[in-house]
Amino acid sequence: MSPPAPTSGRIDFSVPDAGKSCQTWYTVYGNLTPTSCPLIALHGGPGVPHHYLLPLVDLVTSYDIPVVLYDQIGCGNSTHLPERMGDGAFWSEELFMDELENLVEQLGVKSNFYLLGQSWGGMLGSRFAAVRQHPGLQKLIISNSPADMVSWVKAADRLRLDLPEDIQARLKKHEAEGTLESQDYEDAVDVYYQKHLCRVHPYPADLTTSFEKMKEDPTVQWTMNGHSEFFVTGTLKDWTIINDLHKIKVPTLVINGPYDEAQDETVEPFVRLIPDVKWEKIPNSSHSPQWEERETYIKVVGDFLTAEKK
Repeated sequence: MSPPAPTSGRIDFSVPDAGKSCQTWYTVYGNLTPTSCPLIALHGGPGVPHHYLLPLVDLVTSYDIPVVLYDQIGCGNSTHLPERMGDGAFWSEELFMDELENLVEQLGVKSNFYLLGQSWGGMLGSRFAAVRQHPGLQKLIISNSPADMVSWVKAADRLRLDLPEDIQARLKKHEAEGTLESQDYEDAVDVYYQKHLCRVHPYPADLTTSFEKMKEDPTVQWTMNGHSEFFVTGTLKDWTIINDLHKIKVPTLVINGPYDEAQDETVEPFVRLIPDVKWEKIPNSSHSPQWEERETYIKVVGDFLTAEKK
């Protein structure tokens, strides 16, 4: 069955410090009705727009769950602010949580919605659930996300040791010399990505589109994370949600895979500290199970969302 045609639009998002009007772009698959409970997807990066999450649209036809994808401010089809490159105070979790609250309000779903956050999106979603405790949030999915960035980097350092020695040497050379924008560094990074970010080769077109869009304006990515998934130099380098996890009150699903950048030790605090939690490992996947094992991933997500609450 072909996916339903989406309805797209832009909503105003007031950011007083932005110095200009801002808008959030969104697209809705399925019908938003007074009784529906849509899944809102939070993309990763930060700053890697929605395209690579399009397999989630399968939930509409398979489970009759409406799906909302949107581009967070600073990337994709939403307002860009390249003049804020390096402004860590501006690109804050509070900014993105405010944007999410504005989105659910303007779409008219504030009383009933699910969240799925992938990678950085899961970090954002877990913080939103713990700190904002939005009364309309029914369930949370944390997909391929770390509970803290220190463990993420330690896991990446271990995974890098399995790369060919010449690739390791090229990565270290550029990181030491600060030549992170060189093509040689990007090529070496991609060897890691092919093993731990997405094991479908060539990469799915929608994943490639997301990364191309990020490269067109890397403001958010470079400010908050850095020039690669594993060499974290931005404001998120010391990020952690561990001390707030006990505050998450909704049923939560945690997802990762054996080849994932989000290795088991990075997600273990979610499983240990969230009161109502389930952990699913997608057996042959890395960081992109929505592409690597699409049917399995959609079934895990859909079954969790449609299961009766305890």
